[in-house]
Amino acid sequence: MDMQRIAMVVEFDGKLFHGWQRQENASSVQAEVEDALIKIERVEGKLVAAGRTDAGVHAEALLVHADVCRSRWHRSPRAYTQGLNQLLPEGVCVTGVRAVSRDFHARFDCLERRYRYKIWNRSTPSAIHRWRHWWVPRAINLEAMQEATRCLLGRHDFTSFRAAGCQAATAVREVRHLTVQQRGWEITIDIHADAFLYHMVRNIVGSLVQVGTGGWRHEKMVEVLKVKDRSQAAATAPAHGLYFSDAIYPDFTSSELIGKELG
Repeated sequence: MDMQRIAMVVEFDGKLFHGWQRQENASSVQAEVEDALIKIERVEGKLVAAGRTDAGVHAEALLVHADVCRSRWHRSPRAYTQGLNQLLPEGVCVTGVRAVSRDFHARFDCLERRYRYKIWNRSTPSAIHRWRHWWVPRAINLEAMQEATRCLLGRHDFTSFRAAGCQAATAVREVRHLTVQQRGWEITIDIHADAFLYHMVRNIVGSLVQVGTGGWRHEKMVEVLKVKDRSQAAATAPAHGLYFSDAIYPDFTSSELIGKELG
């Protein structure tokens, strides 16, 4: 079969899955999308993603690539959005697609990954946002959190924010953007980097909240980063507040493809 490589944007509710990666005895987003794609392509194929997400983590614009029938793609790109979505279960959908070169790789060609973490900062929880935010009922000093982010910008060894079991060869990563903002009851933390370590975002958020709630002074973040010891950082923030928000490539971003089928 003459094949065409395509890039697809996948959105999903992490509460309903045990992460992105296919697993033997648990539901995963990868398995659901691959199984739906088989029904269209009639042959088994594997999806490759820009990054993995753990159980409970959401995605607004995760970029994946797949090899599909070239004639079908040219005949109907919508087969890989609307068609796939008819076959996918609740909580996951393909929101955009485009043709890419045969050697394009969703993971290795990705220049930057972007995550967003959401906190619900109110004395009472939200019935609507319960599985979309980390509920923190204590008062938060936003300025202290913002001050604590400064030392994390740039290229550093992030061993202190690296979970056990991380298989990365090095803990050195470049954080290019890190902001803390509040609108109403919602606090959002946006972090962009060339790549991330296992639980790196959630461990950073846990430590920022420790600063914001008064458990640490903001200067403590510098000490934690320098000591390169995971035991010195705060507890890991819950998975359900985390979102994969964008993947950046030389000529497009995953969020730019949402709502499009491009040949």
